[in-house]
Amino acid sequence: MASKLETMVSAAAPVEKEQPAPKSAPTEEQLAARAKAHEERVLRWKQVQEAGGADEWIRGELRKKGLLVESDPSRLGDREKGSFKEQKKAEAAERRALKKLVWDAYRATHVVHLGVGVHWSDHFEADRFDIERREDRLKANDLPEYKDAEGLAKAMGIDVPTLRWFSYHRDVDAGTHYRRWQIPKRTGGSRTITAPKRGLKAAQRWVLRNIAEKLPVHGAAHGFLSARSIVTNAQVHAGADVVVKVDVKDFFPTVTWRRVKGLFRKAGLNEATATMLAMVCTEAPRDVVEFRGRTLYVASGPRALPQGAPTSPAITNAICLRLDRRLSGLARVLGMVYTRYADDLTFSWRKSDDRAKAPVGALLGGVKKILRAEGFVLHPDKTTVMRDGDRQKVTGLVVNKAEGQPAARVPRETLRKLRAAIKNRELGRPGKGDETIDQLKGMAAFVFMCDAKKGQAFLDRIAKLEGK
Repeated sequence: MASKLETMVSAAAPVEKEQPAPKSAPTEEQLAARAKAHEERVLRWKQVQEAGGADEWIRGELRKKGLLVESDPSRLGDREKGSFKEQKKAEAAERRALKKLVWDAYRATHVVHLGVGVHWSDHFEADRFDIERREDRLKANDLPEYKDAEGLAKAMGIDVPTLRWFSYHRDVDAGTHYRRWQIPKRTGGSRTITAPKRGLKAAQRWVLRNIAEKLPVHGAAHGFLSARSIVTNAQVHAGADVVVKVDVKDFFPTVTWRRVKGLFRKAGLNEATATMLAMVCTEAPRDVVEFRGRTLYVASGPRALPQGAPTSPAITNAICLRLDRRLSGLARVLGMVYTRYADDLTFSWRKSDDRAKAPVGALLGGVKKILRAEGFVLHPDKTTVMRDGDRQKVTGLVVNKAEGQPAARVPRETLRKLRAAIKNRELGRPGKGDETIDQLKGMAAFVFMCDAKKGQAFLDRIAKLEGK
């Protein structure tokens, strides 16, 4: 009996005995030839439409070439029937070739299919899942309307075959649009970064600018937003008596392509546009498998937001709109304040005449229920309660009360490390390990975000080092 992988591979594509040689980047002449061929297919489809459909266009082409047989064989003699059969064979061969041209033309302007498990229709029409007054919602969100795949692809600066290529899902694929690598987590273990390659990244940046960044976001969100940062997130909780930090488990992988599609539909986009853009912005986690001399990328879970795609942060901010509303409401009822930076949820509490004790238990119970209701899971090992006697850190910044200090400030050990590194350089000593000047500049810029005076002093010293 064939293995599951063998079955998946055979269904996805024929297996070759030898792995093909790596393809080199196309030359300018090849790119120009492809563009010309695509334009010819698009023009041919317009001609098919103008002719009244595929059958009429094919009949017209056969007639032009003198291959359309219109005589009645019942009225032909025995000698003429032999010639008639040869003419019909020639007509049938040409008809098959013309049908292939029609199909190629159709695929140049239509998506046709997006893979197993993905519902797709090339008709960008209303359906029963459209929200009420969809066009008004589109207008309110300042989103464009697309009537077909060709219009959407043109707006993105690509053609329909490329858009289909970026969106198509295969459980087993011979290639990938992403690069993957591991980075260490501060709390131990590693995190997988899945970053799109250049072509897909450009398409995702278009989605970011024209769709995702226009969607409504709650005021409690501080991550990846203009005029918001880790500093603004931390400042909200400065000087609190109790700070509670909660982490969402598997934040990006939890947001599947169907949730992204639902977000886009709720924003007013039609079914086809929402489906296509959701597929562009998501990818399945994949295992790299060597199978019969080929490298295959096998899906190990559902398509979801990749941690490394430019669209992922903005989409999660929009998806969390209702979550942020509910958690803000919970915090308000309990006399607390709430902010969110990506998957980090922070609550803070201050003593008052009618509230002498922080309601931490009620908070955590409510947060867990709300997260579950909104399709997320509380990370069981990453909940921290910090009281005024502890060092309170929010998104890496200290927020304890301190006279003459910024509300949110860089930890002392970070300042000492940066100061010592700069001093070593000033004394002519080499940096420790693989430390670079750019890294020192990055740390100084981090300090500048919280304390402009102190950060600028560090930056000035580093600038002098660069000038030597």
